[in-house]
Amino acid sequence: MALITRAQAEARKLLTEIGMDDIAELPMDLLASGLDATLIEKPMTSCDGRITFGVNRALIRINSLIEFPERKRFIAAHEIGHLRMHRGMDLPPDTKLTLNIISGIEKQLKTGKQELEANQFAAELLMPAPLFKNIAFRKPFSPELLKELAQRFRTSLTATAFRYAEMNLHPICIVMTAGGLVKYFRKSEEMKVYLGDITKVPPPAGSVAREYIESGYEFLYSKHEKAQVIKKSVWFDIGRYGDDSDYYEYCIPTKAYKTVLSIIWEK
Repeated sequence: MALITRAQAEARKLLTEIGMDDIAELPMDLLASGLDATLIEKPMTSCDGRITFGVNRALIRINSLIEFPERKRFIAAHEIGHLRMHRGMDLPPDTKLTLNIISGIEKQLKTGKQELEANQFAAELLMPAPLFKNIAFRKPFSPELLKELAQRFRTSLTATAFRYAEMNLHPICIVMTAGGLVKYFRKSEEMKVYLGDITKVPPPAGSVAREYIESGYEFLYSKHEKAQVIKKSVWFDIGRYGDDSDYYEYCIPTKAYKTVLSIIWEK
């Protein structure tokens, strides 16, 4: 990773204060309580999370309608980031837009510097860099490794994949497709490829993402078939004389939200 940000430093400081290397087994409401905040879950239709500051304590609300406990943990960590860094500020409710960790930094900053910082804080708090690297180091990248890391840190596959790419452990590219169109992509620094302008258009023909969309987001592959072989030129511009080598594409579809997360790496 590059230089440690203010948010990442604050997350590490909190871990030091509570005397833990990671919080995978720590309930988020218990952590919040120790930080003078009350965390509750309640149905919310317009947002996924929110923090309200009182005189002595803060109230953190998480949308109980969210299906996945891993996402609830990330939202709680995001709100705790606000608690540690943005106390007293008038913060907007957190939605899928403000909680998006894969979109580019420029897009995240449009929702406010505080939201970018809270996302960085949450990623570092839930998946501390030293521990994450220690577990993943020298292991070949695969869907199984990603699942192992997600289960270890109790985080979503999306957040885990982004964290893996961010740490530059292996050259990978992450592409998010929603509603049939590519929304954004991120790649590790060592992934020396050129994608061109692929946003706001359907994923390319020949991609596994396109297969999932055409199947109605149903699961198509399992076990050893999860990583499908594709040509580099399916996603990347190889130029006139480029080597059209074999790559892998592993997709995580979510039928309820009509999204496909593609993870692409060289075979």
